This record gives sequence, C-alpha cells and structure tokens, in this order.
Amino acid sequence: MKEQKYPLTWKKKDFSIKIFCSIPNIATGILIKAGEANFVVDPGDGILRDLNSEEGTKQILKISDIFITHGHHDHVGGVWSLLTYLRVMRKRSPLTIHYPKGCVEIESIYNAFEHVYLDTIPYKITLRRIEDVKSFNSKNVTIKPFPVIHKEFLNDGSKRQVPAIGYKFTYDNKKICYGGDTAYCDTLVRHAKNADLAIIEAGHEDDEPDDMHMTLKEAKSIGKTAKEYFLVHVPE
Repeated sequence: MKEQKYPLTWKKKDFSIKIFCSIPNIATGILIKAGEANFVVDPGDGILRDLNSEEGTKQILKISDIFITHGHHDHVGGVWSLLTYLRVMRKRSPLTIHYPKGCVEIESIYNAFEHVYLDTIPYKITLRRIEDVKSFNSKNVTIKPFPVIHKEFLNDGSKRQVPAIGYKFTYDNKKICYGGDTAYCDTLVRHAKNADLAIIEAGHEDDEPDDMHMTLKEAKSIGKTAKEYFLVHVPE
C-alpha cells in the first residue's frame, strides 16, 4: 500500500479538516474547524504538539469538543496531555468529550485526571456517552454518529468487538464523513455516499477482507462514492 503523506488538508470556505497523522498502532490526530468551532477528533499521541504548531495557545483554548471513535491507544493516547495543557493554561470555557458507550478507556482517563487534579481544574469537562445514533448539534455543526465494526485480539487469539463509531459532520451544507477504524460495513457505506469528503481507513495489508480493517480495494470502493476522499491508517 502507498504511504500517506501527512498532513492531509481539506477546506471549503470556513469549514476545514486537517489530519496531522493516522498511523496504525502509533497515532491519529485530527482538527476540524467550522466557523468559530474548533473540534479535535481521535487525539492520539502528539496531538498537543501538532495543535500548538498549527493553532497556538489561544486557539487551543477554544476547543469545545473532542470526538472519540474508539478507545485504542493510537486514537486516545494524547487525551491526558491535552486535558492537562488546558488546565495549566487556565481554560475557562467548557469541554465536551464524545465517545461510544462502553469505551472504558475514556472514562478511565477522565476519572484519573479528575482524581489527580481534583479542585484545580478551571474548566468544566462533560463526558457525553453516545448510546444511540441520534444527531446532535455543537457550535452550529450537526454531528451524526453511526456504528462501525472494529475488533481486537484477546490473549487466546480470539477476537472481540470493541465499542466503535464513526461521525458525519455537517456545516454550511457541507459534509465530512469519518469512519474511524472499521471493517467494511453498511453504515459507513451509507454515510460516506455523496459526502463532500469521506475519510476512510485502509488498515488491512492483504487483499483478503477480514472483520477488523478494510483492504485498500474496499476502502477505495467506499471513498469513490463521495465527492472527495482520503485514505488513512494505511500501514507503513
């Protein structure tokens, strides 16, 4: 598979996305801007460095929402450092973390953060556990979560489904669909179709499909149904 050249950037007027990286087992980091909204999606390791380089402190403090697709370390490894930075820099506006029901990693990180810093957190953190697929709004952006299929290995070599979702972001009649990590699934096919931008993972190295990631062929078949698409999470 061809190596991706990061960052990947897409912009339509004041609606934009920057994918700093999406490297399997290492890190993901995504920034979405829509008007006055600053959203972070899947803040893996290095997200604070990338945001500081791109935005600077003033804009980082304006981040209102963090969106998590699932709890694997390459998608949540930067949450602690980001929360801590916002504390040190005295963020005052609230922050909401959206995550799929059953994602114990986010709840564990938050509980540990609150325990360590207790009465010294200057901003309110709200955990929003996504239990259904109803659309909701934040900062004039409509967010539509949808279930995807992602699994992990257990010690005995078997697999189990992990809580995993994708998101469709709609702003000013433009749509960005981000599937996160997923095998081929009908929900992603449906939400990627006719999106202005689809971000599709192609994390399976072989041409044989499996139930954990998509092959390059599968990912392209979905991406081509959108107006534009990026392939991410491609093995190096």
